[in-house]
Amino acid sequence: MTDKAAPWVVLGRINGLYGVQGWVKVFSHTEPRENILAYKTWYLKQGADWQPCKLLAGRRQGKTIVAHLQGVADRDQAAALIDTEIAVRRDQLPPPQAGEYYWTDLEGLGVRNLEGVDLGTVSHLFSTGANDVMVVKGERERMIPFVQGDYVQAVDLQAGEITVDWDSEF
Repeated sequence: MTDKAAPWVVLGRINGLYGVQGWVKVFSHTEPRENILAYKTWYLKQGADWQPCKLLAGRRQGKTIVAHLQGVADRDQAAALIDTEIAVRRDQLPPPQAGEYYWTDLEGLGVRNLEGVDLGTVSHLFSTGANDVMVVKGERERMIPFVQGDYVQAVDLQAGEITVDWDSEF
């Protein structure tokens, strides 16, 4: 079973600069992507530690999110934050609705098919626009659509396992 009491949930990452006054571009994992702006305190990964940083302003800018953070007043300070992960404390998130899951809760779970064949563990997920996809690493890597009822038959967070309708030869 995975440790679901982890205190941090990564919601995105700083991936660029916007303007000359210290604004940054943000790649958001939230849906919709501007939901990351609802959290007024972000935690930025600095080395091995998470440091709190107050969000002063932010908005959707075309297909991306831009944000202004406390203590970041110019382009040089903003550049030092590129590739920094953005997280919030787990207790800041609302509980998921029945049948909904945070990706972080699925990562690390074992995956078995209906025949009981161990396919590996969920490495990570990504969105294709049409649906989410689980990347399952075992004796080889598999990409399984996270479509409940069609491919995903059951998610048991307590047991740390996902049951899928997926041929082990795929």
